[in-house]
Amino acid sequence: MEQARARDAATPQPYASTHVPEQAGGGQPARPLIPEQADIPEQVDIPEQARGEHTHSEPPAPRTVQRHSVRGQILEALRTALVDGELIPGEVYSAPVLGERFGVSATPVREAMQQLAIEGAVEVVPNRGFRVTVRTARELAELAEVRAMLEVPVMLRLARTVPATRWAALRPLADATAAAAATGDRAAYAETDRAFHRAVLTLSGNQQLVMVADDLHRRSQWPLTSAPVTRRADLVADAAEHMALLEALVAQDLAVVQSLVREHFTGADG
Repeated sequence: MEQARARDAATPQPYASTHVPEQAGGGQPARPLIPEQADIPEQVDIPEQARGEHTHSEPPAPRTVQRHSVRGQILEALRTALVDGELIPGEVYSAPVLGERFGVSATPVREAMQQLAIEGAVEVVPNRGFRVTVRTARELAELAEVRAMLEVPVMLRLARTVPATRWAALRPLADATAAAAATGDRAAYAETDRAFHRAVLTLSGNQQLVMVADDLHRRSQWPLTSAPVTRRADLVADAAEHMALLEALVAQDLAVVQSLVREHFTGADG
């Protein structure tokens, strides 16, 4: 009996994929995809038998594959493409085509696009893909107004209570925005810009505020169809406002802080 158990343990077991192939034209099932990292559930333990390897009496710890890492990378790549204007407002993009571009299956692309749909960056087009949302100048102005309503009072309150040493600690983040602006890289500037604002608002201790403000900030960074390409000089000027704001906060000059913050939100890249 022990010999029979040994033979059974050494017999490779088939990989149990949860992927359901899409139907090809004509009603015939599409050829199953070769399982890859993007198609494996988020926490999947792959036993040694499934890989056809020799089994010892004490098998090694199972290998764990993180699916969300692939989906997260695709999501960030798509967000960068949105900020850079590579994904054109009004155009429809299919998950399989974008998957070929990124070298992955359609699954993580579709999941990333669904997240962008929740954020309002794209909308689902049945049987076609996802259309990049067309935004208006009025929507951009409304976003700036809401951001100012949230952030200005918080920054003024923090200016009265946060010691100068903590504001000075944010200088590296302000420097990072200046460095990104100097290159003219809109996507890199967008990331450093949001990082600076998140760090400032985090001092409030209100994580819900930080999350809501960051979502509004991200939406304000998507370009308009008719908007001119953001010049490097505009990014440099916007980044300079961060440093000027920090200097006013360190000095606890409330009048200057209020003026700078309100002016900062009137710009498209603030």
